[in-house]
Amino acid sequence: MACITQKVHQNGLTYLDIDTEFCQARIFMQGAQIDSFIPKGKAPLLWVSGADEYQPGSGIRGGIPICWPWFGMHENSNWPQHGFARTRIWQLDKIDTQNEVVELTLSLPLSAEDKAYWPHNTRVEAVFRLSHELKVSLINHNLSDDYVSLTQALHTYFPIQDIHRLRATGFSGSHYIEFGEGPYTQETDEVIFDKETDRVYNQLGDEQQLHTPEGIIKVRRENSQSAVLWNPWIEKSQRLSRFNDEDYLTMVCHEAANVLEDKVILAPGSSHSLSTIISWVV
Repeated sequence: MACITQKVHQNGLTYLDIDTEFCQARIFMQGAQIDSFIPKGKAPLLWVSGADEYQPGSGIRGGIPICWPWFGMHENSNWPQHGFARTRIWQLDKIDTQNEVVELTLSLPLSAEDKAYWPHNTRVEAVFRLSHELKVSLINHNLSDDYVSLTQALHTYFPIQDIHRLRATGFSGSHYIEFGEGPYTQETDEVIFDKETDRVYNQLGDEQQLHTPEGIIKVRRENSQSAVLWNPWIEKSQRLSRFNDEDYLTMVCHEAANVLEDKVILAPGSSHSLSTIISWVV
């Protein structure tokens, strides 16, 4: 029988501990951030840096941080990178369980401080569907009479054991920008890693695969024509906070996104759902 328990981390962060017939998972209320998803009988599908101390007010370096309502740096350089949602406390609105498949819905209350960044009348929800695979959906509702635009990403960190042996496939025919240059056309289906990689893809198909020493991870996206592929490599790893110098060897980010020309434009009264679905290939 599915068991969902609210617990408190030793550093004070509240989280939901989930144990079902299909998986084990952990979701923090800060940032609505899932940091652990382990299908029963299989290896973990999410990675977290051993340097992260799970401090209140600081997003976790791993799992799936939610970048909202903007991705990357804001045009106002004093505003937080990747938005403010990943450091705010979300609330649990709903739990549904059917045949050991658990679905949890969290929403983000907007404070007066948040409304200084985001003065729009919207509602954002994070929905987690937990079975043998993990589906995370970020749902935006425009409650106003005006058009609203935003960028966002589900910044997923994957455990890949050895970056030198990782092959990422499913990129043929897409285009990407890297380090502010491009767009470049992806001529081959495969990406390998031998240097810092920070690609923002567009016109990308909705499924890629990460071929790792432990198996193949399937990554699917819904309502997303853009994605980010990232590994900081050696020099940037030494500059990152809450990240060990050699962490780049065992992780890669492949993020479902709505960025650049794929940004979300919400008409009055409309909604949009961005999803990532991850699983081991059997």
